[in-house]
Amino acid sequence: MHYLFFDPEITRQNLLPFTFTRPVANLRTGILTIDQKWQKHLGEGIYGYKTQDYLQEKFQLNGGSHNILINGSICPTPQLVKEIKHLSKNKEALIYKGQLLAVFLDEAYLSSFSEDISLYQCIETLEENFIQINFCYDIFSKNGEAIESDFELLTAGRTSQPIPEGNQVLNPERIFIEEGAKVLFSILNASTGSIYIGKNSEVMEGCKVRGPFALCEDAGLKMDAKIYGPTTVGPHCKVGGEVNNAVFYAYSNKGHDGFVGNAVIGEWVNMGADTNNSNLKNTYDEVKLWSYRTNKFEKTGLTFCGLMLADHAKCGINTMFNTGTVVGVGANIFGSGFPRNFVPSFSWGGAQGFETFVLSKFYKTAEAVYKRRSVPFTEIDKAILKEVFEQSKPYRFWEQNAS
Repeated sequence: MHYLFFDPEITRQNLLPFTFTRPVANLRTGILTIDQKWQKHLGEGIYGYKTQDYLQEKFQLNGGSHNILINGSICPTPQLVKEIKHLSKNKEALIYKGQLLAVFLDEAYLSSFSEDISLYQCIETLEENFIQINFCYDIFSKNGEAIESDFELLTAGRTSQPIPEGNQVLNPERIFIEEGAKVLFSILNASTGSIYIGKNSEVMEGCKVRGPFALCEDAGLKMDAKIYGPTTVGPHCKVGGEVNNAVFYAYSNKGHDGFVGNAVIGEWVNMGADTNNSNLKNTYDEVKLWSYRTNKFEKTGLTFCGLMLADHAKCGINTMFNTGTVVGVGANIFGSGFPRNFVPSFSWGGAQGFETFVLSKFYKTAEAVYKRRSVPFTEIDKAILKEVFEQSKPYRFWEQNAS
């Protein structure tokens, strides 16, 4: 069977800037990305993405004669997996309260796919409790539940590597250490939630970790890091300082002291020493975040909401972010004071003002960053980022003023 993850359009817009550079299903919450969760649950099959045209070359469609399209914002449960596997006729769909969860489509109907459930023979799911990522802040606010679900999925029937001597632990039965991981002279408290230490990752000396927590493959905690769950440190990330309820994607660095809380940090991000974000307004008011869908700041329903820092963003030493700040792809922020609460993609500057981080200079930086991690910066990557540069141009108000 061909399983294809589709981007629900309104949700994709709500999840910008993170979905500028990936399909919805490629978002990480918990230990795994959403598509990885489905692959673990569904097992053997051919997987692909029905996504934006400019992303399609990197995230291939891989369609076939018979396909099941799955809503990329939905995390799997055993019940959903069972119901989706039972879809067997063209245009037979699984829905939840008017929302399309999955649909069986023959190859001839792929190009005309629509989320309109009136086109399908619909079956209402029996599942009431599943994680759905509708907004950027769902990524961190639902991270605890997602970590626990992934922990069960990844560790069922398996035995953890032994916890090395010299560490202090609480509730060791909820700590799982993969092969090749190093944990040295640290405190692991799993009484508040499960702790997962991924393959070839490292917890350096003096770290204090309260679960739920996931340290993914080849990632690291720097010495004396203070981690409050629910927090995820994605593959190949290096994190230090104080972190509270944050999700780091992959290949990102916060290697020094400074506080990051109630935050989502994309891929290939670097945060300078003593970077801090506020996660609570002095007035304790509800936090608003910039919405790309409505082009205005929207209420989140949250009192604690910190920083949304998109892929390839960089911030200099002592950068300060206000509560509820959204920073776009490829932004480079530096200087004293608080930058504005919405920083467009490919911005260069800070509180004193911005200019455009032109693509030629951005590419040069990206190539250097990728080279340090022995990862190729491909022409496909460049094409995606060029498209994001063009799509984000209307938000760079200084360009409009100059013209």
